[in-house]
Amino acid sequence: MAANVAVVGHGYWGKNLARNFFELGALRTLCDESTAALEAVRAKYPGVVFCGNFDDVLGDPEIAGVVLATPAVRHYEMAKQALLAGKDVFVEKPLALDVKEGAELVRIAADHKRILMVGHILQYHPAVRELKRLIANGDLGRVEYIYSNRLNIGKIRAEENILWSFAPHDISVLLGLLGEEPQTVSCEGGSYLNSEVPDVTLSQFGFANGVRAHVFVSWLHPFKEQRLVVVGSAQMAVFDDTAAEKLVLYPHKVEWKDRVPTAIKSEAVPVPLPKEEPLRNECQEFLNGIESRRAPLTDGAEGLRVLNVLRACQQALTAGKPQLSQPQAAAPEPPELSYYVHPTAIVDQPVEIGAGTKIWHFSHVLAGAKIGERCIFGQNCHVAGDTVIGNNVKVQNNVSIYAGAHIDDDVFLGPSCVLTNVTNPRSQVNRHSLYEKTFIRRGATVGANATVVCGITLGRYSFIAAGSVVAKDVPDYALMVGNPARRIGWMSRHGHRLDFPNEDGVMVCPESGYRYKEEQPGVLRCIDLDEDAPLPAELSKGTRSYDDFKADIVASSH
Repeated sequence: MAANVAVVGHGYWGKNLARNFFELGALRTLCDESTAALEAVRAKYPGVVFCGNFDDVLGDPEIAGVVLATPAVRHYEMAKQALLAGKDVFVEKPLALDVKEGAELVRIAADHKRILMVGHILQYHPAVRELKRLIANGDLGRVEYIYSNRLNIGKIRAEENILWSFAPHDISVLLGLLGEEPQTVSCEGGSYLNSEVPDVTLSQFGFANGVRAHVFVSWLHPFKEQRLVVVGSAQMAVFDDTAAEKLVLYPHKVEWKDRVPTAIKSEAVPVPLPKEEPLRNECQEFLNGIESRRAPLTDGAEGLRVLNVLRACQQALTAGKPQLSQPQAAAPEPPELSYYVHPTAIVDQPVEIGAGTKIWHFSHVLAGAKIGERCIFGQNCHVAGDTVIGNNVKVQNNVSIYAGAHIDDDVFLGPSCVLTNVTNPRSQVNRHSLYEKTFIRRGATVGANATVVCGITLGRYSFIAAGSVVAKDVPDYALMVGNPARRIGWMSRHGHRLDFPNEDGVMVCPESGYRYKEEQPGVLRCIDLDEDAPLPAELSKGTRSYDDFKADIVASSH
C-alpha cells in the first residue's frame, strides 16, 4: 500500500502530478484554491478528498507527504509549513527563490528527519539516466563540453523570469552529469515583453575539470526545442526530448592529415531506452523515500546546489559580468575555537566542529564537514566535506572518512580502517555523482585495518573485528569477522561477547549486567534499556562501580 500524499495545486503541472500519484494508488487529497478546478476533476478521482484550504492538508494525520505544484514564490512558505507539520515534502522546481530560504528548508528537513525532494524531472528521464551511465563508464571518453537548449513559444510567467522558470532542469542535469558545481558563471539575456522580466538568457559555466557548458533558454522561440549535447573525446551524445529517438550517439572522430585536423563523420547510433514516463519515475522516487526514509536522488541538498548556481546566474545577469558560483566573502577575524587543532593539522573553513573535539598531527578536515562534540581524531586522518560525524567519536591514526559517510555518536574507528564511497572506482572516470552513503550507527566499533564497503549500514553497537571486510548491512550488536565478514555472535553495549543464554534465552553482559535477548533470528535487543537511551551518567563518567550497578539491575529483576 503506497503512502498517502496530497497534491496541492491543480494547475498546469499539478494535473500531471495528481494523475500519476492517483495511478500509483497514493493520492489521498487534492487541494486547490479554485473550486471550479476541483469540480472539473471530481469524477475523475473517486475516493479522493477535495479541499481548498492548505491548513486542512497540514492537519490531516493520514497524509504522509505533501506535493507542492504552486507558484514558485510560494514554495518556501508552504514547504516550511508542511515540514514543520511533520510531512514529507515534494516541491516543484525551484526549491525556493532565495538561497537562504532554500538552505533553511534543507536544515528544517534534516532537524525534523523529513524527506525533502525537488521536482527536477529530467534526472528521472531514462535518457538522462543512460547518459549518466555512459559518462560514468567512460564510453564517451573525456567530457569536453556540454550545451543545452530549452526553447519554446509557451507559458509566459510574470512571477519568475525565464532563467528561474526553464533553466533549473538543465542546471540540475548538468551538475548531475559532472558531479560538481561550476567555478565560474556568466549570464546575459534580454527582456522584450516586460522590462523587468528577462524572456531569453544564455548562461555559461566553467568547471574545475576543464569542462565548459552553456544553457540557452527562451519562451520567445518559434518552435519547441529541448536538446542536450555532450561532446566527449571518444563519442558525442545528443538527448533530444522532442525526437522519436531520445538518445543518439555520434562516434565522430578527428584525424590529423598533413598537420590539419579533419572530421571523420560516423552514422548516428540510437540508444535503446526503457518505455518509462519520467514523471512516473519521479513520483515513485518520492513514495520510495517516504517508505525507506532514504534521501531521493533530487533531495533538498541537490535542490540547494541548483539554487546556488541559479543565484550566481542571476547575479551575473544583473551585474553584467561573470560571477563565482560560490562567492568568496572577506575572511572575518578567526573566532576563539572551542575545539583543539594541532599546528600541523589543517581545518578548511567553513566547518562545524563541536566543543571539546581534538584534531591531532597532520590531519585534514575539509570545508563543509560536520563534527560533533568531544571527538578525537588521531594522526594523519582525513575528513571529507560531505560527512556528518556525531558526538564522542574516536578516530584512530590513518583513517580517511570520505564524502557520503554518516557516523552517529560514540562510534570507534580503529587504526587504518578503510571506508569507501564508490563500488567500482577508476582513476580515469569521474564518479563524483555516484558516491554512495555509508551509515555507522551509534556505538559501533570498526577494528584496525577493517574495510567497510560503501552503501551499507553498520548497526548500533555492532563490532567489526580487525581485518574484516564488510560488504552488506550489519544488524545491531552483531560480532562480525572474516572476509567477507560474517556474524559469529553478539556483543554487548560495553564490548563484551554475549554467550551462553539461559533457559529464557537471556544473555547478560559481564561488565554492566544488562540483559540481552534474541527475540527473533538475527535480531538482538537489550531488554533493560530503551535502545535509544544513552548510558547512565554514573557509568559513563566512572563515578560508580559496575559491580554496584550490576547489583541494582539484578535486584530490580526479582
